[in-house]
Amino acid sequence: MRAQQYVARRRLTQWLLAPVVVLTIALGWRYPVLGFTVPIVMLLGIIGGLFSGRYVCGHLCPRGAFFDRYWGWSARRRSIPSWMRGMALRWGLFAALMGFMIFNISRDPGHWRHWGHVFWLMCVVTTGLGLLLVLFVHPRGWCAVCPMGTLQNFLGGGRAPIPMDAARCKLCRKCERACPMNIQITKHRERGFIADRDCLKCRECIAACGFGALGDEESKGDASQE
Repeated sequence: MRAQQYVARRRLTQWLLAPVVVLTIALGWRYPVLGFTVPIVMLLGIIGGLFSGRYVCGHLCPRGAFFDRYWGWSARRRSIPSWMRGMALRWGLFAALMGFMIFNISRDPGHWRHWGHVFWLMCVVTTGLGLLLVLFVHPRGWCAVCPMGTLQNFLGGGRAPIPMDAARCKLCRKCERACPMNIQITKHRERGFIADRDCLKCRECIAACGFGALGDEESKGDASQE
């Protein structure tokens, strides 16, 4: 499938998923069952991470879709600072949020409604933090430190990397401007593939490249003939 078609389908899927976050936050306090969307996405992320790294973050995560589709127009020129990508911070946040979840669930573990409320609260708090990062850093700023994203990075971030042809790359950086994760793609050109473990496999970079420098021959489409 050509990258442009792939990206169009991914974006449509995201438009369908993004309202899940809005509904969960708006109604989860009243209907705790909505909070269970959180562990469902967490489980998807763990399974997906084993096989394709952060694919779920880029394709099936409702909050990722929320940031991309509702807020992707903002702060595009700002870069995610390197300290936010550091694994010490990310694993520290992972431990803090998992501890928060386990502690609060343990306060009333016998009632599913309590579990749902805890998951809803986690969604509210982390989405609020994510919106602050949207305003002051980048639309996917939260995704740079997201605990589940960090886990997917660890489990399979190096799997199925996007190929890169250094001879075709013109260093125009259109790919980097299109990347939802603000990855410095061009620095990987000599390696022959995008080695960043936080790559979402979303193919936005392939669709943006007009020189066929990214992706396999099928995904490049017409650009591979230039």
